[in-house]
Amino acid sequence: MKKLILAAFLLIVSMPTWAQKKYEVQTVAFYNLENLFDTLRNEDIYDESFTPTGSYGWTSERYNNKIANMSRVLSEIGTNSSMKTPPAVIGVCEIENREVLEDLVNSPKLAPYNYDIVHYHSPDERGIDAGFLYRKDLFKVDTSMVFKTVLPDPEDKTRDILLVSGQLRGEKMHFLVNHWPSRSGGEAISMPNRFAAAKNLKSIINSIQEVDENAKIIAMGDFNDDPVSPSIAEELGAIGKQHKLKNRTDIFNPYYEFYKKGAGTTAWRDAWSLFDMLMVTKSTIENKNNGFQYFKAGRFTPDYITQEKGRFKGYPKRTHSFGNYLNGYSDHFPVYIYLAREVE
Repeated sequence: MKKLILAAFLLIVSMPTWAQKKYEVQTVAFYNLENLFDTLRNEDIYDESFTPTGSYGWTSERYNNKIANMSRVLSEIGTNSSMKTPPAVIGVCEIENREVLEDLVNSPKLAPYNYDIVHYHSPDERGIDAGFLYRKDLFKVDTSMVFKTVLPDPEDKTRDILLVSGQLRGEKMHFLVNHWPSRSGGEAISMPNRFAAAKNLKSIINSIQEVDENAKIIAMGDFNDDPVSPSIAEELGAIGKQHKLKNRTDIFNPYYEFYKKGAGTTAWRDAWSLFDMLMVTKSTIENKNNGFQYFKAGRFTPDYITQEKGRFKGYPKRTHSFGNYLNGYSDHFPVYIYLAREVE
């Protein structure tokens, strides 16, 4: 079956029009938008730097540039010669509020695709949230909710995990958007915080599978850990090789192979990390009733979001570097997966 789908996908890519395709392909993406803040002061969060008089000189012009830059990337993730439209659903993080997402989906690059928003305020001390964007012609939301991650020190706060369940072209799917605690203070010292997030995510997945063991679940996010980190590989139990999946409730992490080959999504101090991932349950890989199944994962790394020269050549081209405004994009590369199903 895998060889058949591969052949079909190659056929899809080579065909000039959708009418000749034998498989429908939809893209699911995730992007850390790196501090997408508006310019207004909010006394409840630490956003002083992102105001016109703040350290970043965050003016309306710079904010509008950021919206335009982010919308361009989101409109192009996963597109190629035959995949000409943007993702059906997109998870995002490091956004300040719903209003910045509204500006994003109403921007010229995204407005034609009629995206809607799922957003909840999180208790994060920096005031950043996760969000979910979806094309209303392709995805219908049934339910959404957030799950609080309780850290070892209850005084510390982090982002909630966002669950959105609905119908992707008529098929039930569950999406979990994550932004796990950072490595602030050092990887080892902060590790218990990410273990808490991993335990929370695993519990949510188990709860869905208790109702339906065949549930198709996709967990995406900036996990602030690599595919081989204990939080991912042990506490969450994500498996990096498909042939090692045994039960339909197992979790597959396609970014394990990317990591082993040296690929990353963010870089710091001359070292790459692969913190941004999409992971799927085994039931999402198996083709039941000609439904959508996981086909392929990727990183989106076009030249225009990549630093062109200097010490950081090849890194993601971020908005600011050492306090200097670069009019860039994000300090993370976006990631995506293709889901495919047979067209009758």
